[in-house]
Amino acid sequence: MSRIGRDYLQTGFYTEVLFRKFGVRFIAIGNSIDSDDPSSSEFAPFVNIMSEWYLRDLSRKQRTAIRVKGESGKPTTNCAIYGYRKDPNDKYHWLIDEEAAAVVRRIFQLTIEGHGPYEIATMLCEEKVEMPAAYFARQGRGVWKSREDIPRPYSWNGFAVGQILSKPEYLGHTVNFRTHKESYKDKRAVVLAPEDWLIFENTHGAIVDKETWELAQKLRKTPRRHDTIGEANPLTGLLYCADCGAKLYNHRSRGNAAKPYPSDWFDCSTYTLARQSHDSACSNHHISTKALRTLILETIRAASTYAISNEAEFIQKVRAESEVRQAQAAKDLKRKLNKDKRRCEELDTIIKKLYESYAVGRIGEERFDTLLAGYGQEQTALRQSVAEAESALSSFEQDTANVERFLALAKKYTDFLELTTPMINEFIEKIIVQPRN
Repeated sequence: MSRIGRDYLQTGFYTEVLFRKFGVRFIAIGNSIDSDDPSSSEFAPFVNIMSEWYLRDLSRKQRTAIRVKGESGKPTTNCAIYGYRKDPNDKYHWLIDEEAAAVVRRIFQLTIEGHGPYEIATMLCEEKVEMPAAYFARQGRGVWKSREDIPRPYSWNGFAVGQILSKPEYLGHTVNFRTHKESYKDKRAVVLAPEDWLIFENTHGAIVDKETWELAQKLRKTPRRHDTIGEANPLTGLLYCADCGAKLYNHRSRGNAAKPYPSDWFDCSTYTLARQSHDSACSNHHISTKALRTLILETIRAASTYAISNEAEFIQKVRAESEVRQAQAAKDLKRKLNKDKRRCEELDTIIKKLYESYAVGRIGEERFDTLLAGYGQEQTALRQSVAEAESALSSFEQDTANVERFLALAKKYTDFLELTTPMINEFIEKIIVQPRN
């Protein structure tokens, strides 16, 4: 009886209704039940209920065991992800699989060079790089270990590339509880939000460094679609209007009979959209891509040459500037923190008086509930703001890591004759465009 179904209602429907309707004789030897013998089937419903209870109890115990295992920092997955393999001496420890790790590093590098997931998938397919399933099948590992032949071993797709780019495991972290199942009866996994994941840092070797991983996440958030030129502009998503803060749109064309010369320039998106609706908003912040690339190249060359030639002085200047910026930010945060704390104290007094007014009958119940809910929401938001401000104040540190990263980049790109996409993505976080005076 426990094998015909896990749902006692569904099992009863099959044995009592559907089987009888089609003349099917049902025999459960282990439970001494025969549908042709009515007396033996009297306790069948109770057997079904007990069978389901037993399965539910097993599921609860298994969930508890997995939760304890995951909270202890051990991976809850049975197989190591692509790029890693299990340590023969410790099944809960992962070692870097250099053959697959080289593919993972290349995917991250191609992303930094400005290629999207589907473009990267096409490149890997053309180069006949085995996709993860085919690789695991050849290695005799994972869920594909029993497959002797994969029909299309090089059929990478953009989703698979995106999954690789999104995994914090490549930083050397263990990530548990990405998904969960609502019930043991349901095979579908529910994906949890990243803030609900349980992450244990530095539990195994890292395949990519933190800067590379974070840069890849940043680039994935900005779509770079191929335009009329047939390629994506690497500067898309980096330019912002100095006045309204909106991103700048890129306009490119090869040229036609009416406009024989090709064009390539950026302008304020707020201004462009307002002009299309015959409205007025912001102003015409615009710059040509040619001028922009020249300015970027000259700025990177000048800053890098100075940083390498005067390393100690450069570090001191950046630290001094960082201290000034952080001091101003700390001052603003302290001012806001004190204001929010005073308001929280005022709300405590107001709510206390509100209760007194309600107790003596000065205000009605409906009015009391409305005011109390409003003050309660404001107080909750203020307390969250206070907690965030206190956390930010305690985390102010000198910007030494960024200085060292810039120096490493400057030494990495010693030839500044040409501005490349990796240089743009690694050196630049944001470009603010102001109108001409």
